[in-house]
Amino acid sequence: MSQRRTFADQSFSYVFGGLTLLGLLILVGPVLIVLITSFTTSASLRFPPQELSLRWYQALFDTTRSAHIHRAAGNSLWVAGMATLGASMLAVLAALAIGRSRRPAARALEASFLSPLILPTLAYGLASLMFFSLLGLRPSLTHLIGGHLVVIAPFVFRTTLATVTQLEPALLESSASLGAGRFMTFRRITLPLIAPGIFAGAFLAFVASMDNVPVSLFLSSARTDMLPIRMWGMMESTLDVRVAAVSGVLILAILVLMFVMDRLTGLTRRMSL
Repeated sequence: MSQRRTFADQSFSYVFGGLTLLGLLILVGPVLIVLITSFTTSASLRFPPQELSLRWYQALFDTTRSAHIHRAAGNSLWVAGMATLGASMLAVLAALAIGRSRRPAARALEASFLSPLILPTLAYGLASLMFFSLLGLRPSLTHLIGGHLVVIAPFVFRTTLATVTQLEPALLESSASLGAGRFMTFRRITLPLIAPGIFAGAFLAFVASMDNVPVSLFLSSARTDMLPIRMWGMMESTLDVRVAAVSGVLILAILVLMFVMDRLTGLTRRMSL
C-alpha cells in the first residue's frame, strides 16, 4: 500500500509540475517574445530577430518621431492618475461605511460596488458613449476619467474593505474613551491601519486604467488619444516595432512598481484575501 501511495504521490507531483510549467509558459511566453522582438533591427515585427539593437527604443524616445505616442502616453497617465485618485476616495468612504455593518443592506451595497468587476467592459463602454451622447457632451479626458473610475473603483474597494474588516474594535473604542473625536480617530488610528490596503488597491486600479481598452475605445477621440488605442492602431496599420518597445517599457515599469508595492504593502498577501 505504501508503494502504491508513493507512486501515486510521484505521479501527482509530475502531473501537477508539468501543468504548472505549461501555465507559466503560456503566461510568460508571450511577454518574453514581445521583449525579445522589441530589440530587433528589422523594420517590422518579426520573431525571432536576426540581430539585436536598441534602434526602436531610441525611436520611441525621439520626441519628433514619436510625438503622437508621447501625447497618448501623457493622456493615459493623466486619466489613470485622476481616476485612481477619485476611485480611492470613493472606495475608502464606501469601505468604511459598509465594512463593519452587519445589515443585509450593507451586503447588497457591497455587491453593487463590486458589480463592475463582472460587468462586460465593452457593454459598459458602449453604454457610457450612448449616455454622454444623449447629454450632448463631446469626448474629453474628463469623460474618460469618469468612465475609468467606475471600472477601477472595485479594486480599491476590495483591498480597503479587507483591511477595514480586520480592524480591532477595541482600538477605536480606546480612542473614543480617551476623548478623541471621529475625525481624530480616523486620522490617527483608522487611516494608518488601512493605508496598505488603500495603496495596494490604488496600484491595481492604476494598472487596470492604463491597460483599459474597451472604455478608452468608446470614449476617446483624436484629441484624447489613449496609449492602448494608439498601440492598437499602430498594430493594425503598419506593425510598427515601436509597439513592442512601448510594451517593453510598460512591462519593466510594472515589474518595478509591483516589486516596490509588494515590499511596502504586502500586495501579494492582500490579493489572496
